[in-house]
Amino acid sequence: MDINLNPNRQLMVNAFLVMFILHSAQTGVGIAGLPRVIFAEANRDAWISIIIAGMVVSIVVTIMVKMLETYNSADLYGIHMDLYGKWVSKAFNSLYIGYYLCVTYVILMNYIEMVQAWIFPKMPTWLLMGLLIFLMVYGVLGGVRVVVGVSFLGVIFSFWLLFMFYTPVKHIDITHILPVWTSSYKEIMMGVYKSSFTLVGFELLLFIYPYIKEKEKVLKYSLIGVGYSTLFFTFVTVISIGFFSEDALEKTIWPVLSMFKIVRIPNLERFEFIAVSFWMLVILPNICLYFWACSRGMKRVFNFSQKKAIYIFAILLWILSLFVSDRLTMNTITDKVGTISFILSFVYPCFLFLLVKLKYFVKRKKV
Repeated sequence: MDINLNPNRQLMVNAFLVMFILHSAQTGVGIAGLPRVIFAEANRDAWISIIIAGMVVSIVVTIMVKMLETYNSADLYGIHMDLYGKWVSKAFNSLYIGYYLCVTYVILMNYIEMVQAWIFPKMPTWLLMGLLIFLMVYGVLGGVRVVVGVSFLGVIFSFWLLFMFYTPVKHIDITHILPVWTSSYKEIMMGVYKSSFTLVGFELLLFIYPYIKEKEKVLKYSLIGVGYSTLFFTFVTVISIGFFSEDALEKTIWPVLSMFKIVRIPNLERFEFIAVSFWMLVILPNICLYFWACSRGMKRVFNFSQKKAIYIFAILLWILSLFVSDRLTMNTITDKVGTISFILSFVYPCFLFLLVKLKYFVKRKKV
């Protein structure tokens, strides 16, 4: 396996699309329940936890870009090869391949649960999973440019949902948010930790980097994308805290969708049905990016056909959907994957950065 990738110029994308890639990777099904999760830890200061988490993400993204700039055009699979050698790198790369497959599964299952709870309670999980997998496979088979295009269109076409918060904003009670900073530092930091589960996705930059044309602009657009995600999550959390009472917010599983219940449009009685259906445009870039990263890993690490890997992984995801039918089990799986994602997205890239810089420092000393 080559450390550096030299993709065909026709497969590369402009740097400004990085902000769409990172925002769509971070914004998925988790945003619908984020305010409740953070509020359970940091109470009315939940929005502060999200801002701090966004700052931490910006720092980690900067570290990742500086590490990638050490190489000509390497991805994480190639960096592992450079640092650990042929056999040890395969173990680390296999871990990431399995992790991204698990993340894809968790996103799909949580969205299916949302659809079953709000629109089609009697529709079987395997059928919904099959339909979503078909769309995902169709997108990923088109290659990296199609996946990036899905991310771009997903952000553009779902932007109108922001305007649907106009009605909930008119009903918020500012006393639910004030006074500020009443929670302890421990509670706020626990909120930071919990919000990190939703903010993950930015680490996909480690895989998409070789396909970006103007690499000198990657950091700027990455920080814009992460900054927009942080502002969006903060905006949604503040509105949710102001709209719901304390008890109601703690008991509402998907507060963002529940707020859409009061939206009234002529000739449309239940707007939340439209919101849940349209949410597929939010999670589609999510699953396409993760699924592309793990299937591409099979090609890079094991020289296995990416097309075959896509079909095999798709069948595996569909089979796994038959074994989980209750919310409690899915919550447990989601929490486990969330803990792993914190380590692989926040902690490990910083450790890897130190290893890369140490290796190149030693190499220069020898020269």
